Amino acid sequence: MVGSVALIDKVCKIDDPVGAVSVHGVCGILGTLMTGMFAMDGGLFYGGGWHFLGVEALGSLVTCAWSFGLGLLTFVILKKVHGIRVAPRVEEEGLDIYEHGETAYNV
Repeated sequence: MVGSVALIDKVCKIDDPVGAVSVHGVCGILGTLMTGMFAMDGGLFYGGGWHFLGVEALGSLVTCAWSFGLGLLTFVILKKVHGIRVAPRVEEEGLDIYEHGETAYNV
């Protein structure tokens, strides 16, 4: 999981401060694929062949595609209707004072 956090942050340059993509996405996919490998009834390593692992991989792929597509559609609609960014000045100063009425850091 640490490797996936580093990959997402440093290589892909995706801002994920809490590591949600790694925890839920990467670990979820790995857990699903491990089921296809280690299931005692039909798993690859227990004589079940490649079929069960293939089904699990296909399920993971379809779930990723569905999630990405629906997320993209949601953000496109939000951007058109309301906007998804704050003003540049607010972004530079930080949202703490504007959203919570307090500063997070004494600068």
